[in-house]
Amino acid sequence: MSDKDFEKFITDSLAEDIGDGDHSSLASIPKDTTSKAHLLVKDEGIIAGVELSKMIFEKLDNSLKITTRLQDGDKVKFGDIAFIVEGNSISILTAERLVLNCMQHMSAIATKTSYLNSLIKGTNCKLLDTRKTTPLNRKLEKWAVKIGGGVNHRFGLYDMIMIKDNHIDFAGGISEAIRKTKHYLKDNNKNLEIIVEARNLEEVHEILSEGGVKRILLDNFDYETTKKAVKIIGEKCETESSGGITEESISEYAKCGIDYISVGALTHSVNNFDLSLKAF
Repeated sequence: MSDKDFEKFITDSLAEDIGDGDHSSLASIPKDTTSKAHLLVKDEGIIAGVELSKMIFEKLDNSLKITTRLQDGDKVKFGDIAFIVEGNSISILTAERLVLNCMQHMSAIATKTSYLNSLIKGTNCKLLDTRKTTPLNRKLEKWAVKIGGGVNHRFGLYDMIMIKDNHIDFAGGISEAIRKTKHYLKDNNKNLEIIVEARNLEEVHEILSEGGVKRILLDNFDYETTKKAVKIIGEKCETESSGGITEESISEYAKCGIDYISVGALTHSVNNFDLSLKAF
């Protein structure tokens, strides 16, 4: 995520929350009051969003002083202090909710990513995120996946070709979809990797016969069929498993010899990580 992306996200998010003023703080606290607060960890896992929080505080009031005690990606437990912020009391309170919203969500994603990664440790498989993200928050959520040790998949429809089941059906079949894609890329002078989804072993063979594919996505394959597909594909291209893979099944899929496993739940099904900003 570029500095420009971050700046727009923070500016828009603060504007959404503040409106014409943080009247609760303005009404109850003298404008020149200064205070200290720390970010208290009340959970166990991986912290994420520390760097983003520093950006938020700085954007709102660059006179605030932030002292970090933890870095993004650190393992944390209940009672740990991520950072201390000191300066204008109203500024601290005005930024509080945006900081917590971001850090709680990002830490939850990083923690889940780290946990699922631990389940495939010892294999050559890599854990991928997906496009199943909160609209306009994708880059933050994918940042959290990276902090947790995962690998970012495509960021949008623009940076990779992914031919899935509906593309295949609308195009008139796998071969037609691949051929049309190759022509499109050539005609438009685009150099994008191609991933094609297979729903069964017959489609795996058809994809391989067309060639020119970076990766085959094995969607909703069981363990035995996944092993067969991996053997058929060999070194011809990369392999990826997806579709309903959970913490109970991810280890077995990784042991099938797959190169990647993509899990939408990394970003769309996490509970907030418990954090609080407390005055002291």
